[in-house]
Amino acid sequence: MQYRLDKRSGNQLSVLGFGCMRLPGTVGRPDIGRTEQLFIRAIEGGVNYFDTAYLYPGSEEAVGQVLDRHHLRDKIYIATKLPHTLCHEAADFDRYFDIQKKRLRTDRIDYYLIHSVSERQQWRRLCAIGIETWIDSKKASGEIRRVGFSFHGARDEFGPLLDAYDWDFSQIQYNYMNTSYQAGTNGLRNAAGRGLPVIVMEPLLGGKLATGMPRKAAALLRENDESFSNAAWALRWIWNQEEPTLVLSGMNSMEQLEENLVLAEAAKPGMLTQREIDTLARAVAAIKETDKVPCTACNYCMPCPQNINIPACFTAYNASFSMGRIYGITAYVTTTGGISKTPHFASSCVKCGKCESKCPQHIAIRDSLEDVTRRLEPFPLKPVLSLVSRVLR
Repeated sequence: MQYRLDKRSGNQLSVLGFGCMRLPGTVGRPDIGRTEQLFIRAIEGGVNYFDTAYLYPGSEEAVGQVLDRHHLRDKIYIATKLPHTLCHEAADFDRYFDIQKKRLRTDRIDYYLIHSVSERQQWRRLCAIGIETWIDSKKASGEIRRVGFSFHGARDEFGPLLDAYDWDFSQIQYNYMNTSYQAGTNGLRNAAGRGLPVIVMEPLLGGKLATGMPRKAAALLRENDESFSNAAWALRWIWNQEEPTLVLSGMNSMEQLEENLVLAEAAKPGMLTQREIDTLARAVAAIKETDKVPCTACNYCMPCPQNINIPACFTAYNASFSMGRIYGITAYVTTTGGISKTPHFASSCVKCGKCESKCPQHIAIRDSLEDVTRRLEPFPLKPVLSLVSRVLR
């Protein structure tokens, strides 16, 4: 395992961090047995940074249970996040923080983030109800060691947010498709230039740069080097740069973990050859030819009042361009429960707009669901599915 220095604290952080948003199991009910195996192996392999959040269903509890059972707490740094949109008065900070400590079975949080900040106004609102005084008190007591924020806003908001407080670190979405999106490369360099550790999330763009790659782009990568998976290319691209401190990977299988541990052993700035860099540039161009909706499947837009699986609709929609319309429609029918008694199609959208206010990618979800409907719900589809559903029942 390679490590990079947190210049603010002196901590040596593993270049590979364990992202705990998508643990094995079902949403809200992680499979503790499988999670336990992954966590233990990751720590044995040198991973020392685990990232979770109050809003990740079942995640904090799973992290706390495994670390406590195997006495691993002091071997790793825990990062978790304050659900600031739920905080309306100063007392709420303690209320959620105390719940998190109980879930995580710890008396301290090593890296504490304000979760999903997108604009300065959100930070100003928190300041108005006393967030800075609260942070100072928690740092003085040792309950919070480092404080930062995860960013999901427009490029122009990132620099001013860095200026708004004396942060200890920041977390950004960054991958070879997002160099000029959200914080982007300029934001990464801005934060790192201030001496701030930068934690990278969404290195695989919600899995798109692993299993959701268009055929043409994947072929370009294989032609260059068949020994690296699509995911490996994405991780190596980030580690090739000196500014990122570590990359979070949501590993939910032992195969993924073992591959990433091997990759992390060679993770150093300047590791890519010029030929590899050029190959990735061609792959980016090929992806941009097909990807229509920049959804990362973070699920912040969920639940939908109409029970539409919004991220799944967009995944199927994008796949219909990269892998063919029939493939996309098949995926769409599966994810919408098309042959169930109560399917939830994109066309069920009533345009309430609740999803759009929560989307960190700022997607025009209502308009995009109309695009999904036009492409993936051809006229005969719903009557045929309804008939098949009745026959099966």
